[in-house]
Amino acid sequence: MMPTLTATALPDFPAKAFDKADRNSDTIFYAEPRFVTHIDDSAIEVVTRLYRAHIRPGSDVLDLMGSWVSHLPDDVAYASVVGHGMNAAELAENPVYTRHFVQNLNENSALPLEDGSFDAVICCVSIQYLQDPVAVLVEVHRILRPGGVVIISFSNRCFPTKAVAIWQSIRQGQHQELVELYLDRAGFDDLESIVGVPPGLGVDPLWAVVGRR
Repeated sequence: MMPTLTATALPDFPAKAFDKADRNSDTIFYAEPRFVTHIDDSAIEVVTRLYRAHIRPGSDVLDLMGSWVSHLPDDVAYASVVGHGMNAAELAENPVYTRHFVQNLNENSALPLEDGSFDAVICCVSIQYLQDPVAVLVEVHRILRPGGVVIISFSNRCFPTKAVAIWQSIRQGQHQELVELYLDRAGFDDLESIVGVPPGLGVDPLWAVVGRR
């Protein structure tokens, strides 16, 4: 069983804001690979456009909480793409990764990566599962080079038993503000909120928040 967590640098939040319905270790939940995409093609296309617009060719990229696909543009060459996730089989199938590692960030937020070693960090449809998001984003800030970018994208989909309580309790449209707060408390500035696919179009909505070190 996982303990009740209060996110680092968010003492003003309710005590159970980052609890989950399923309090068992995430390692159990993600033990079996899921070779699926968690947003539809229209949302994926927007994510790819975001990466193209904000990540320079030749960058070192970390795909945080990734899987077997990363949605990076196929025609852009990066110096390296390091994958992090919860299932080794999924990560091994990702064709863009130069290397990858498995780590449960809800049990250990310290990334095994050197200071200032990346130009960009991407996190697609996964921020809702972090129980100490500021601690993880402090680590993201640490490993980014000056001027480096973090791109956090999300939809209205999730595994409901694994998404934290506050993510599920706030209304649509407030999640960008929440992610902005996470990034602000982690030391990021120059924040930009993006509505990639507005809700109500009959396809998956897509929002993103971009921050720079």
